[in-house]
Amino acid sequence: MHGHELIYCFLVTKPMESQQGSSSKILVAFLALGSVFLSATGWLYWLSINRPAMTGKDESENNRSIELSFPTNLDELSVMASYLQQYKKDHMSYVLVLFCSAYLYKQTFAIPGSVFMNLLGGALFGVWKAFPLCCFLTAVGATCCYLLSYAFGRTLVLKYFNNRVAPLQNKIQENLQSLFFFLLFLRFFPMSPNWFLNITSPILGVPIVQFFFSVLIGLMPYNFMCIQTGSVLSEITSLNDMLTFDVLLKMVGVAFAALLPGILFRKYGKDKVKKEP
Repeated sequence: MHGHELIYCFLVTKPMESQQGSSSKILVAFLALGSVFLSATGWLYWLSINRPAMTGKDESENNRSIELSFPTNLDELSVMASYLQQYKKDHMSYVLVLFCSAYLYKQTFAIPGSVFMNLLGGALFGVWKAFPLCCFLTAVGATCCYLLSYAFGRTLVLKYFNNRVAPLQNKIQENLQSLFFFLLFLRFFPMSPNWFLNITSPILGVPIVQFFFSVLIGLMPYNFMCIQTGSVLSEITSLNDMLTFDVLLKMVGVAFAALLPGILFRKYGKDKVKKEP
């Protein structure tokens, strides 16, 4: 057994031995996660109520008429994008800090709706500025989720998602020699539950560096598609305009292409073992 396999087995088998956990550990985990969540929410709230005033004669009206919140549909997104586009003319730094904070908040706490943040990024900053920014924020936010799960979520994940963790654990064990390419496949594949991968990866012994770069690279196609659509936000009327069958088919093709290097490495490894006396 190779060194990285020994490390994997140690990381995975240890938590599996105490799946149920004590009620006190669960309570501590909830309190710790709740404290981090409340602190992050407080930061976003402080940003939203302390935004600098807009310039011009309609300053007071504009400042009060728009409530900064996460958009949940295209109509809300269009209103928010229009407002922030005007706002960033005088307060670019504030809009950038607000956008980054909101994006990281959603990624860190695995809150659904990242598609709207990517669309908003495209509308605010354009494709070639928003694309690297959103890819970086996606990876950093997912890594924050990874670290939270590593520090506080182990007991909760094994208690509430144990049936879903076991199959993923087996798949990772099967692909240890080409783990990075397997992680890329999971990220490229459009139906993969990214939030679940984020919270279970530290429990399954996925190295944080491989995790970070698999998210950074693996979600690039999805991010680019959303951001490019956001740059022409006024032309779309439904999310179905973006997630067409052809687009999904291409993303599935990219996902399976990511598996090819891993398959070749595994085949090479088996052939090498057979040749050794």
